[in-house]
Amino acid sequence: MSKTNQKKQQTLGDALRSTLTIVVMLVALTVSILVFLYVMGNPINFEGGNPAGRPLTGNYLGIIYKGGMIVPLLMTINLVMIIFVIERAISLTIAKGKGRLNVFVKNIQVDLDNDKIEDAIARCDKQRGSLANVLKAGLMRYRELQHVEGMDKDQKIVALQKEFEEATALELPMLSRNLVIISTIASISVLTGLLGTVLGMIRAFAALASSGAPDAIGLSTGISEALVNTAFGIGGSLLAIVFFNYFTTRIDNFTYKIDEAGFTLVQSFAASTK
Repeated sequence: MSKTNQKKQQTLGDALRSTLTIVVMLVALTVSILVFLYVMGNPINFEGGNPAGRPLTGNYLGIIYKGGMIVPLLMTINLVMIIFVIERAISLTIAKGKGRLNVFVKNIQVDLDNDKIEDAIARCDKQRGSLANVLKAGLMRYRELQHVEGMDKDQKIVALQKEFEEATALELPMLSRNLVIISTIASISVLTGLLGTVLGMIRAFAALASSGAPDAIGLSTGISEALVNTAFGIGGSLLAIVFFNYFTTRIDNFTYKIDEAGFTLVQSFAASTK
């Protein structure tokens, strides 16, 4: 497949994935609102069967419901985060390919040392990961340059490096896709939770003031309800930060392996070319 066709397919794929991202967010919002209204807001969770009243003692669904309409927004944010964490985990597992990367790179080095280019290409086809895709493009160019006339050694090395860089540029965006969503959630989740807490505190103190007399129970209940938003926000932000760092580390390892394999490929070509 030519690079032009690859880029066209990548552009089409990016458009489809952007549409899918919007659909996922809308579905997550719909599900969160329905769960909030009909599960958490179920009358059986409240004293006297009245959602406007106090939640039953120890009934966390009712307590969360009292967090207000910021709660379904936080649920949406966390649900979207969970969906894309699962998506990234699956995508990076596929990108890793079959077997251990260290063993794969070492076997490629052995094939290159023995001038077994076809065996190395076949090994890439079997491994089927992002590293294998980049190496395969480099190996095919390696094979072509071995029989090219009219180019000196330095020109061939530059051509091989360019091929490897282009193949890498096509693969790396696929590894880091949707990480920006997870990193954004890490920032906005806690802020949204704090917004819900502030609104809840305002409602709690307003209710206390309108009662005409200090009501310690009412105040403590209002504060606990308001803090539900903080718990949701901090929890979502914490998970997003952990998974973002985890995926970033895995991608950095991929990048290191790709650079290592590219250096090996170029050095082997330079050593075998007169």
